[in-house]
Amino acid sequence: MKLTNSPLCGSLILACLAAALPVTAQSVRDTHLDWRDYAGNADSAQYSGLKQINRSNVSRLKVAWTYATGDDRKYFFNPTVIDGVMYVLARNNSIVALDAATGKDLWAYSPGADTRIITNRGINYWENKDRSDRRLFFCSNHSLRAIDARTGKPIAAFGNGGSVDLKEGLGRDPKSIALVQSITPGRVFENLLILGSATNQGYGSAPGDIRAFDVRTGQRVWSFHTVPRPGEYGYESWPRDAWQKVGGANVWGEMTLDEQRGILYAPTASAKYNFYGADRLGAGLFADCLLALDARTGKRLWHYQMVHHDIWDYDDATAPKLLTVRHEGKSVDVVAQVTKQGFVFVFNRVTGEPLWPIEERPVPASDVPGEKTSPTQPFPVKPPPFSRQNFTVDDLSPYLSAEDRAQFRDAILSARNEGLFTPPSRRGTIQMPGNNGGANWGGAAVDPAAGALFVVSKDLPCLLKLGTEPASQPAPPPPAADGEVRLYSAFGFMVSSEGLAAIGPPWTSLTAYDLNAGAIKWQIPLGDVPELAVRGGKNTGTQYPKVGPVVTAGGLIFTGTRDRKVRAFDVDNGRLLWEAEVENAIEGIPAVYEVGGKQYIVFCVAAQAGLTPATQSKIRGSYVAFALPE
Repeated sequence: MKLTNSPLCGSLILACLAAALPVTAQSVRDTHLDWRDYAGNADSAQYSGLKQINRSNVSRLKVAWTYATGDDRKYFFNPTVIDGVMYVLARNNSIVALDAATGKDLWAYSPGADTRIITNRGINYWENKDRSDRRLFFCSNHSLRAIDARTGKPIAAFGNGGSVDLKEGLGRDPKSIALVQSITPGRVFENLLILGSATNQGYGSAPGDIRAFDVRTGQRVWSFHTVPRPGEYGYESWPRDAWQKVGGANVWGEMTLDEQRGILYAPTASAKYNFYGADRLGAGLFADCLLALDARTGKRLWHYQMVHHDIWDYDDATAPKLLTVRHEGKSVDVVAQVTKQGFVFVFNRVTGEPLWPIEERPVPASDVPGEKTSPTQPFPVKPPPFSRQNFTVDDLSPYLSAEDRAQFRDAILSARNEGLFTPPSRRGTIQMPGNNGGANWGGAAVDPAAGALFVVSKDLPCLLKLGTEPASQPAPPPPAADGEVRLYSAFGFMVSSEGLAAIGPPWTSLTAYDLNAGAIKWQIPLGDVPELAVRGGKNTGTQYPKVGPVVTAGGLIFTGTRDRKVRAFDVDNGRLLWEAEVENAIEGIPAVYEVGGKQYIVFCVAAQAGLTPATQSKIRGSYVAFALPE
């Protein structure tokens, strides 16, 4: 079978086309007036149609209420608001219901003192038609759980006494699976809850199946095997029976739903092990793909692979974004995928055809025995990238000490450094914008009807150096097969002794795209580093963000950053219109909502500020809501 980056069209897709409804600015606003799901809506827009707070009055915003998390944990939870009730994570990983107008707590549910891992970026909500049954869904300790959204009490009839074991049904011995639960929520579609998964980063990781469960019973309805099994499309892109031992190719980040068409868009991660793939030679479908699946059945409609045989950990972590654009004189519904490499891939949402050409360009070959890299990789011709994609000694930061500068200079000059897809090597390889750079979870927002895309990205170069010593893993890897060679690399973040990236600023940027034209409209540094700002180092961009922007119909972009600032920018030009200082650093996505005719924006203020342990203090976390004064 010849496998190509081409869409698969069929009768279902044609039916979807016929069912499509026109998208207008008003229709988008009307369907984005609340914040009932992670990222606001199942379409992951990170957009609010509310406009009470706008360019003319945003400078007047004041704190409306504050709710303390009650512990010193780090949180980056995106609140969900339904009927004036806000759901957050606080109190030692408890789910807490608050009065969204006052911040007063209503009830709390603790998943248990033994909770080691929990869905901590957001939560899913479902209700039946007459609203007599309302449920919240989350995962903890590798189990899917359901609680009553009105009381916080577990729903015993769901699964086995209120939970579903996620290690079951993956075609592996459950005892061999160390990690399978993502900390990102799934997506609710009709009576299904669709989940991705997390797998550990090393050899022996769990498979990355995408699964749908019945919201009432917890029964598994469908599975999509991201490492195909015999007879399934893509099986020949792996070594024989790879599905029995290769892990990853999972959706640990964010998925998106086109609810009108019933299409799930799922961006997948790399296969494992991250940085050496001698045991998984081949293109490796469906790793590093944008998958379009029938949300009711899990059947593949089309796919596009953005990295072939990934050995760079170039996971697609950011939610696909749904927009309507003007292209060649026509309105086209598109899906845009931003990446760690700094690319924006834009496809016709229904057919999977790229809006602009994507070129397969030659890339360097691996010099490591046993490895065989793809001779080409995809490069979109348009839009232009939002991140820097190379790093040389000329790009070293002016804020480095003489000792750090000398060490980084020597590392760069002795390493392989041949561009974006230079393979990891034994002598060292420069990676830029890095395996933790580019865009990450929560890192993009759109105005869906205007064709506008906004991306928060970071530049964090890495040095990948393969060796025989295992890198850190959550659990020991399984024994190697006879004759199997295993090589490892640390993630290799190139960070100075002061905690700053080795490359010169800006370290974090906010980029606005006009996807009608496939062009960057504006780009600005996002945030500052307080330790540098006091010495005059302004407009550097903050360090190490996982920042989620939110766009509103009031012409604003809201963000919160690691420098303990919340801000509002003008969508048209990136001009700063408002900022306020809060007690802690911020990560994750804020929520915009309305109660009693009053608009609020709430931030989870519970991340660690400071660049190094010596400059960090205990987190005193809170949720802080802002509104216009009476």
